[in-house]
Amino acid sequence: MYLVHAHLELPSAGQLPCGAKDMIRAAAEADDRVEHVSVHPRSPSRLTLGIYLLAACLEEAEQRAARVSRRLSRDVPVLRGARLLDAAVPLMPLAFERERD
Repeated sequence: MYLVHAHLELPSAGQLPCGAKDMIRAAAEADDRVEHVSVHPRSPSRLTLGIYLLAACLEEAEQRAARVSRRLSRDVPVLRGARLLDAAVPLMPLAFERERD
């Protein structure tokens, strides 16, 4: 399973309605292999979707998340007209790197 962050720019600033996460998750199709979605508003016009999905490799996961995000921006009313800025697996911080002697 991969976590891909899809960064979206919304067409107009505003607050996401209650239940937006459920609407987004419900729009995923079985072939998308989406296991979970988290929604993180970053500003009135920016949004990050955390899309947890099953894929054979990282590249496939990022491509599928981008495809799903574009479809969601057409089909889900709260995302209609949103523009996909990026879809990528988030990098882990260097805090987990071992200290060097």
